[in-house]
Amino acid sequence: MATLKSLIQRIHFGKIVSPRELLVTRAARELSYLWCRSITSGFAATTSTTDTVEILGKAYLADNYTNVTKKILSKVGKNLHNQKHHPLWLIKERVKDHFYKQYTGRFRAPLFSVYDDLPPVVTVEQNFDRLLIPQDHPSRKKGDNYYLNCTHMLRAHTSAHQWDLMHSGLDAFLVVGDVYRRDQIDSTHYPVFHQMEGVRLFSNHELFSDVHDGDSFCLFEDGHRTPHKQETHTMEAVKFMEYSLKQALTKLVVHLFGDGLEIRWVNCYFPFTHPSFEMEINFQGEWMEVLGCGVMEQQLVNSAGAENKIGWAFGLGLERLAMILYGIPDIRLFWSEDERFLKQFCVPCIDDKIQFQPFSKYPPVINDISFWLPSEKYSENDFYDLVRTIGGDMVENVSLIDEYTHPKTKRVSHCYRITYQHLERTLTQKEVNSIHQAIEESAARELGVEGRF
Repeated sequence: MATLKSLIQRIHFGKIVSPRELLVTRAARELSYLWCRSITSGFAATTSTTDTVEILGKAYLADNYTNVTKKILSKVGKNLHNQKHHPLWLIKERVKDHFYKQYTGRFRAPLFSVYDDLPPVVTVEQNFDRLLIPQDHPSRKKGDNYYLNCTHMLRAHTSAHQWDLMHSGLDAFLVVGDVYRRDQIDSTHYPVFHQMEGVRLFSNHELFSDVHDGDSFCLFEDGHRTPHKQETHTMEAVKFMEYSLKQALTKLVVHLFGDGLEIRWVNCYFPFTHPSFEMEINFQGEWMEVLGCGVMEQQLVNSAGAENKIGWAFGLGLERLAMILYGIPDIRLFWSEDERFLKQFCVPCIDDKIQFQPFSKYPPVINDISFWLPSEKYSENDFYDLVRTIGGDMVENVSLIDEYTHPKTKRVSHCYRITYQHLERTLTQKEVNSIHQAIEESAARELGVEGRF
């Protein structure tokens, strides 16, 4: 039994196992399933399988938590942010160049380290637990994430690497990478997008070094938590941290968008920072949120081994910045291999101004689909994922246009409008009908809905 338990644990924690070891008996698989459920808190699973999920050269035993699709797995390893002259690469390079030049240490060496090739498979502990995200927090839901199994997942944010990098002794770093979330389907949402994370830690001397009589100030106290500070931080430390953070990010967006930019800060909530803020910019007469940030929770910093330091962190979306800066109207375009798109970003200097020039927009084809929902366990994100898997990037938008409750049976019906539009060619009604029929059949088979087709 000890050997069997060891094998089960190796599989569930992402260890590579031999083909012979994978030929485990049915009893072992059932035991694995029960063991996994016993250590996983949260939400009920809806599927069960005994296959393995292979990704980046590793095999993970699938279980009742596995919900990653082949369509999503096909995106892993594309690393758009590292493809030279891709718009996401341009944004990454501009931000990186700014931090390299603006913040230097001894001998003018860059203060911030940059990590843009960390693998996207992380543990649930890395993605949630180490960031102090509560067990019942909605961000953990299976309906919002891509799980390989109950212990491993595709990262939902680059924050999943914060703890490990701090634990390695780093005080200032940027992390860039692809992140994965199940979401709605429209021109600004895609299940794979790219984030940049920034963290900086300060010792007492570093934070107050430019202050007259700075030695009299302290980072920590045994106090009370308020809307403005954590219980362990002095008010002086928090105010200096807030100033440092907002000044750093203001300089960044001015570097990206130019002088004269109107900025405002909005108080918000994140589980791993307090106080927390969102930055909004007034761009072409419209206020837009561009990033989130805050003073890192000291419990998180302490657990990573930096007990004598205080830190700030921020996170921003590369697609969002690129869409605003370059005028890109559809998030699917970032995945296009059409030269008419890509060549527009082949510029001699990363800071050159670029305004995306739309090429011919092919006509959309619109079909509706309506069905009765099952009595339980229906998630809209399951339907969106199904549509993405079958229709791929030929689907531009899916919107819920009607919800009806039968007055006698109380059954609920949803009607969705699916807009099909290829980025590079005209779709025929025949091929759209074929895709739409496949969606109808798959929805009934996989989601348990009753079609009103």
